[in-house]
Amino acid sequence: MRNIKLTLEYDGSGFFGFQRQNGKPTIQSELEKALSRLLNCPMKISAAAGRTDSGVHALAQVINFKTDSVMPLGNIRKGLNALLPKEIAVKSAADVSADFHARYSARWKTYEYLVFNSKVRSPLLNGRVFQFPHPLDLKEMKKAAKMLVGRHNFKSFQSAGSSAKDPVRFIKRFSIFKRGKLIRLLIEADGFLYHMVRNLAGTLLQVGRGSLSLKEFSRLLCVPTRPIATVPARGLALLNVSYKKA
Repeated sequence: MRNIKLTLEYDGSGFFGFQRQNGKPTIQSELEKALSRLLNCPMKISAAAGRTDSGVHALAQVINFKTDSVMPLGNIRKGLNALLPKEIAVKSAADVSADFHARYSARWKTYEYLVFNSKVRSPLLNGRVFQFPHPLDLKEMKKAAKMLVGRHNFKSFQSAGSSAKDPVRFIKRFSIFKRGKLIRLLIEADGFLYHMVRNLAGTLLQVGRGSLSLKEFSRLLCVPTRPIATVPARGLALLNVSYKKA
């Protein structure tokens, strides 16, 4: 059996997230349907690096599946791209070791959240950004983001419904950039809790607006509480997943 790794790019606007759901369009269901047609047998993927939520995009989602097909990798990529809807594309295909697992073999995951800091919406950015009309103090936001780097208990930023038993995660970097009215939050960590990035982004916006002080923000890492702010999924995208070996 071959173990094949696929790297996907997709626009999640019209899908109910990555994971298969009965009667609803998802990235996984479309991918498995295309794989089944291409390989002429029922196919299921083995794993995905992340189960992106409804409306979340991906520049480099990683999945793996197993097959006894001898079809060349180039044909698999081209065939899937011919069968998949235009919102989903296979960027690359590779044979990997039998023990490779798209989720458990991942070392780091990188997400970005895009904020359009303007009182007037941008039709051209619709579905890609979260419009935030209030003035923001980026210096305060960057100070708060710096507090998040390292190993912390992120229970305060975990939404209800999470299956994670351990809320401790290690954030390798958290950067904030601004270009014009577009603010980019870039976060790389060894893993993420349910809605963690969206809750972090929403809370940082409250810091930037002046509704939450740095002292109050720092307490969220010491005294776990329920998330105090969140943002919609449409500004979120999975940018990269890195592995020790593949």
